[in-house]
Amino acid sequence: MIKVRIKKTDNLIDEITIKGHANFADIGYDIVCASVSSIVITSINAALKLDEYCLEYEDADGFIKIKMLKHDNVTKTLVNNMIDLLKELKMKYPKNINVN
Repeated sequence: MIKVRIKKTDNLIDEITIKGHANFADIGYDIVCASVSSIVITSINAALKLDEYCLEYEDADGFIKIKMLKHDNVTKTLVNNMIDLLKELKMKYPKNINVN
């Protein structure tokens, strides 16, 4: 299962940790894993394209950690959209992804 953990302080997102594997299908055919990767990497890249200092991230096999450095409206919108998309995915595949 992919576990998405959102750490907040004063209702602002400080850090998002995504770890694990969906185990929906074999490696290379797992649509849940591919969806999570696409959603997260696209969101990170969009935020960094607009402001290279808005966040930093660490990426390893089955693990991504995003640390928010700024809480401006554009960065918050992109990150909240990413979380909303992951929650929608959770609704369709509750055995493969958890978001909280």
